[in-house]
Amino acid sequence: MALNAGVRFGPYEITGPLGAGGMGEVYRARDTRLNRDVAINVLPEAFAQDADRLARFTREAQTLASLNHPNIAQVYGLDKTYRWLARLHRGQRVN
Repeated sequence: MALNAGVRFGPYEITGPLGAGGMGEVYRARDTRLNRDVAINVLPEAFAQDADRLARFTREAQTLASLNHPNIAQVYGLDKTYRWLARLHRGQRVN
């Protein structure tokens, strides 16, 4: 599910892609209520039908939410449409 700039999820407006990996696609978005940039991790639609992938995606968000370290994304929330929201870290790209 590629999301284009301007797509909105509640108060979050997608501004562009950040990357993709085995568990989802990550987008930069603007929190229009709090005027901050955030990262939104979206589980691909094909994985949303797989109970094991859903559980893994949820565990990943829960694990990150339990950690507090400047080099680990702070999770702000997880919703029922298989998206989780995290603090946007600015810095160099990790390859």
